[in-house]
Amino acid sequence: MPSKLILVLSGPNLNLLGEREPDVYGKATLDDHVATAREAAAAAGYEVDHLQSNSEGALIDAIHGARGRAAAIVFNPGAFTHYAHALADALAAYDGVVVEVHLSNPAARESWRHTSVIAPVATGTIAGFGGTGYRLAVQAALALLEDSQ
Repeated sequence: MPSKLILVLSGPNLNLLGEREPDVYGKATLDDHVATAREAAAAAGYEVDHLQSNSEGALIDAIHGARGRAAAIVFNPGAFTHYAHALADALAAYDGVVVEVHLSNPAARESWRHTSVIAPVATGTIAGFGGTGYRLAVQAALALLEDSQ
């Protein structure tokens, strides 16, 4: 039976959402965004596991642990987006759907944010829609999973 699990991963500093730069990232907390992802997944009969870490190694371990266990990964890598090649390598070894998600639009921000090392190994990217992006990311993952069955 196919997995009914979506792993939502949150990178560095996302634990500060709601407090950190609300003009850029909004006033909602990470818990609010995870709740949005859970609601979207539950509507299709899926569950969500979530991990937030400021440590690249913990996120790599979670990606490795998702192999053969989770149907999809929704990942907001935070600043790791721009330089964490080890995360990209871990995602490349994962055979499910990967949706990169960002609250803000990195392409419209500082030039160092314009490159994603995650995008080449992600199935797709949702960016710039604020908290709605988490719902969109889960819905995109679910649509791709449904299309592959």
